[in-house]
Amino acid sequence: MTDLLERPDGRAAAGRPAAPAEVIRTRGLTKRFPGGQLAVDGLDLTVPRGSVFGFLGPNGSGKTTTIRMLLGLITPSSGEAVVLGEPMPRGTAAVLPRVGALIEGPALYGFLTGRDNLARFDAADPTTDPRTRARRVAEALDRVGLTAAAGKKARAYSLGMKQRLGLASALLRPRELLVLDEPTNGLDPQGMREIRALIRELAAEGATVFLSSHLLDEIEQVCTHAAVMSKGRLLVQGTVAGLAARAQGRLVVRTPDVAGAAEVLTRHQVPGVQGGEGRLTADAPPDEALPGLCAALVAAGVRVQGFAVERGTLEDAFVALTGEGFDVAG
Repeated sequence: MTDLLERPDGRAAAGRPAAPAEVIRTRGLTKRFPGGQLAVDGLDLTVPRGSVFGFLGPNGSGKTTTIRMLLGLITPSSGEAVVLGEPMPRGTAAVLPRVGALIEGPALYGFLTGRDNLARFDAADPTTDPRTRARRVAEALDRVGLTAAAGKKARAYSLGMKQRLGLASALLRPRELLVLDEPTNGLDPQGMREIRALIRELAAEGATVFLSSHLLDEIEQVCTHAAVMSKGRLLVQGTVAGLAARAQGRLVVRTPDVAGAAEVLTRHQVPGVQGGEGRLTADAPPDEALPGLCAALVAAGVRVQGFAVERGTLEDAFVALTGEGFDVAG
């Protein structure tokens, strides 16, 4: 008999009470380590059920510490965390069987093969049926592209292969929530694309995916929602499209007459004008002003070869929020 849990839309299934609309909720979550280091400071986070949620921030911003508190691996200094409707860490026993996780890289037995490592992980779960273990292991290896290397000792795996094996361990059983900390770390570009496609597939099957990353490109490609962390504090959260829309777009004019174009835009009080070789940019004016600006450039004798507005990106939004640069792609 199929063990039905909550539906992806949060409505009740198999006679169970309706699940909360969020799978993760924190209020004032704080972690201060001995010596006074404040790693996470008053975090209020909401992860909607059914989302692919990007937890974004540079290394050292508090992402992994937050994840460890969410999974009950460390205790908050103050505040609260609720995961799958249970307070953590008190609800660890009820929550962890419903969660697949990959945190800070996989812990593997180097002297065992990839297949045997997964069998050990599966056997550690008291709710699994040993009679179907081999099938679960084979399916998990196939999903992460390690079937051909299943018989190789884990110590001979590359960093990317170890990362794939760790992800396979999180996929041995269907999970309501997948928590993945830098899942594409160590992968080549093709491997990164495959893992991103797998994350989309898992979300389409109904899992909520909480994806921690320092790669903007990763978040923009696979996530529906995101939160931005910096120095232990939450800066903003929302849909990926909504966060990108917060950023100021850019007017881009391609012309050999850069000086003349800059003069025209400045005369029309367009802010942020910056010239380059055959190109200048400025803060995007309102859409209704664009036809008049283009006409003014032509009337002034500027040879306009290109005239367009580039909308804001998640990278633009991050820089505007923090004033920091950021990794765009792996």
